[in-house]
Amino acid sequence: MTDSKYFTTTKKGEIFELKAELNSDKKEKKKEAVKKVIASMTVGKDVSALFPDVVNCMQTDNLELKKLVYLYLMNYAKSQPDMAIMAVNTFVKDCEDPNPLIRALAVRTMGCIRVDKITEYLCEPLRKCLKDEDPYVRKTAAVCVAKLHDINAQLVEDQGFLDTLKDLISDSNPMVVANAVAALSEIAESHPNSNLLDLNPQTINKLLTALNECTEWGQIFILDCLANYTPRDDRESQSICERVTPRLSHANSAVVLSAVKVLMKFMEMLPKDLDYYGTLLKKLAPPLVTLLSAEPELQYVALRNINLIVQKRPEILKHEMKVFFVKYNDPIYVKLEKLDIMIRLASQANIAQVLAELKEYATEVDVDFVRKAVRAIGRCAIKVEQSAERCVSTLLDLIQTKVNYVVQEAIVVIKDIFRKYPNKYESVIATLCENLDSLDEPEARAAMIWIVGEYAERIDNADELLESFLEGFHDESTQVQLQLLTAIVKLFLKKPTETQELVQQVLSLATQDSDNPDLRDRGYIYWRLLSTDPVAAKEVVLAEKPLISEETDLIEPTLLEELICHIGTLASVYHKPPSAFVEGSRGVQHKRLPPRSGSGESTESPEVGQPGGTGPEATPAVIPSQSDLLGDLLNLDLGPPASGSVPAPTSGMQMGAMDLLGSGLDTLMGDDSEPLGGDIGGSPAMGAGFGGAPAVMPASLNAPVGGGLGDLFDLGSSMGMTTGAYVAPKSVWLPAMKAKGLEISGTFSRRAGVIQMELSLTNKAMSIMTDFAIQFNRNSFGLAPAGPLQVLTPLSPNQTIEVSLPLNTVGPVMKMEPLNNLQVAVKNNIDVFYFSCQYPISILFVEDGKMERQVFLATWKDITGENEAQFQIKDCHLNSDAASSKLQSSNMFTVAKRTVDAQDMLYQSMKLSNNIWVLAELRLQAGSPNYTLSLKCRAPEVSQYVFQCYETVLKN
Repeated sequence: MTDSKYFTTTKKGEIFELKAELNSDKKEKKKEAVKKVIASMTVGKDVSALFPDVVNCMQTDNLELKKLVYLYLMNYAKSQPDMAIMAVNTFVKDCEDPNPLIRALAVRTMGCIRVDKITEYLCEPLRKCLKDEDPYVRKTAAVCVAKLHDINAQLVEDQGFLDTLKDLISDSNPMVVANAVAALSEIAESHPNSNLLDLNPQTINKLLTALNECTEWGQIFILDCLANYTPRDDRESQSICERVTPRLSHANSAVVLSAVKVLMKFMEMLPKDLDYYGTLLKKLAPPLVTLLSAEPELQYVALRNINLIVQKRPEILKHEMKVFFVKYNDPIYVKLEKLDIMIRLASQANIAQVLAELKEYATEVDVDFVRKAVRAIGRCAIKVEQSAERCVSTLLDLIQTKVNYVVQEAIVVIKDIFRKYPNKYESVIATLCENLDSLDEPEARAAMIWIVGEYAERIDNADELLESFLEGFHDESTQVQLQLLTAIVKLFLKKPTETQELVQQVLSLATQDSDNPDLRDRGYIYWRLLSTDPVAAKEVVLAEKPLISEETDLIEPTLLEELICHIGTLASVYHKPPSAFVEGSRGVQHKRLPPRSGSGESTESPEVGQPGGTGPEATPAVIPSQSDLLGDLLNLDLGPPASGSVPAPTSGMQMGAMDLLGSGLDTLMGDDSEPLGGDIGGSPAMGAGFGGAPAVMPASLNAPVGGGLGDLFDLGSSMGMTTGAYVAPKSVWLPAMKAKGLEISGTFSRRAGVIQMELSLTNKAMSIMTDFAIQFNRNSFGLAPAGPLQVLTPLSPNQTIEVSLPLNTVGPVMKMEPLNNLQVAVKNNIDVFYFSCQYPISILFVEDGKMERQVFLATWKDITGENEAQFQIKDCHLNSDAASSKLQSSNMFTVAKRTVDAQDMLYQSMKLSNNIWVLAELRLQAGSPNYTLSLKCRAPEVSQYVFQCYETVLKN
């Protein structure tokens, strides 16, 4: 009879009946009863009431019954901790049972009972089992140490179990070694700085010996541990590679990927001219190809890993193009991944094959796949110059199919081909223009507008084509609006007489009628350029464009190195470092490949490398050293007192509007990666530059356009007025009922370099209030009133007065809790009243808080990882330029911007009024409303408050 009978329900009083059976003298009846209890537990019934009766059944020699009781115990010990103590004696006894299976079972169950009260009783039995004569018991005990460490780390360290675990690495049995390594790795992950796995050549030799005889999962643990070791030289590296290579032919794909990870890492240390290096490359290809014959889910994981390997070492699979050709029955996720790898492997030798395949794919029925295939043809043209002509003719054939989404993708990639090979394939423009009406996707419309603007002189009716887009200007996406603005300005500079009205119309739409700051800023800059010096405008707008690079979607080198160290894990499937998706990222270590042997190759990313003479040691003088800071914010008053005056504009910026195209524009367009619009009206210096006498408009632009747009150039009044920094709405700080009828509401702001406390004083009493005065208690940043509270007239009943109190930061300093707390006393003719409020730390960000790039890089490296904090900003829908512009208005400056794998990274600096610098990295993933913010500061207490400023500024 099958076990299903145990799951059938019985009569009333089921628990009562089971209780009677559990206490039966007959062994067989007892066993049946325990099986029924386990069956009830499995289907979710609460049988915890039977705890004492089931525990009594532990005293048995029957292994099957013991297993069932232990299973019950694991499930209910947490809810019945007091009862669970009854089982301790039996555990202790079972750990000395002559049968090793029972000893192992007891120690395994002990590890699974997560009850603090019991853990200390289990130390002695565990110590005996770790030194047991039977390897099966020892390997089980090794894992139990890791489980116990998770429950009570201090206990494990005090009892010396970690040392015993280290000794087990030298065990004669390979399975014990593997489990000891697994347990130590697990513990080391939650304590990254503990150096538990002290790997040295002797230990590595033991692990490699055990590797050959382990089970497959044991091999994975050992290989993952080997991957964390850095060999001393290339000879040791080669020796390890030779001993790991046989694992490549293992049947388990996880073992293969772990072996690939070790080899990819240690290959870094082998000289490329070594014969063994070439042999190793050849050996890596077959196992990777074999992974692609598995089921689709495994294929996908293999392909994501191969994608990383191909980016690091394309030579491994350069002759294996055919295995990446798409099969008709591949799922879409496999098809798209294969397509990506095909393009990465495309070269002059195989391009004909690849193009024939891609053309086939472009006639498939799956829309996503077809789009990617058409885009792939364009990427091949950019990557392999000899194939460009064939690719263009293939794309034209596809456009002739008139399939809407195919046409749109083709136009997007042809735009990129024009960027790579200017003045070569312009004959196809006529064909593109025929399809203008069918474009409905923003990217395709923007691409077509770019082509029309770029080649306006060759298109007779360019003005008509662009005018047709202008009709629905406000309905277009930002991408299209920006492209249209630029294209019409290009057209005006090429054909000024015919397009005067058109350019005035688009500038009016972009500046007066638009809410988008990016569009408005670009419109103002073009207008200013055209109005002051059209010749200079021509040089700027129609300048030679750099050719685009062949691979725009490669993973950034430092990230790629980290991901190579995580081959075979989730990180290699997501193509993100573990810190990006592990909750709280506790214990996540950033891994790097070792530097190549014999070369002075830096592991630093090329984009942010250092200039000739400066190394990371050359810490810039502007940043106070740790000893200056004393780490405890009590001595924060380091800098000179803020005078409250606006910083003097730099000479390059002081010139009037006429000079903006001379040295002024050079200053603007220095090495910084920010869009030009970032500074307009943002910094006082810029306000000074724009506030000069309005320039005279050239005749071509002087025609009146709706509502006197000539006034736009009086930017002194329209642009230089406010910094645009976010100011929180006023909140009630002192309610009337606590202050005898005086109600005080307020907020803080920073304007033109001066901190202001904006107050509303309301009299809700029956008598007049006079003689107002204000005083602050000592606070973290030395905030103090810069003058008296100016309430010049008596405050009558039911009257409200708005007062702005300027503040400075030269008052006495004392660390507050929270850091931004301010205790205030206000006196009037009635009494003295006390209240406390919290100020946003952004009011302390000074105007000269923008670091030089190299200084930023050196400082970022110099500040230790302990002083780095990471935060998530959720539900924010700004692009990187809009975010940068918003933050800049609050003196949070973008030093550099990089785009990696559809992720924009803004590197930013802020300087507090007491000369403490805060460095930030803000990551924005395209299409995701959640941003990741990393902050580094020598006074890490500040980070939490800086994060609050980011959240407030970006979300308001």
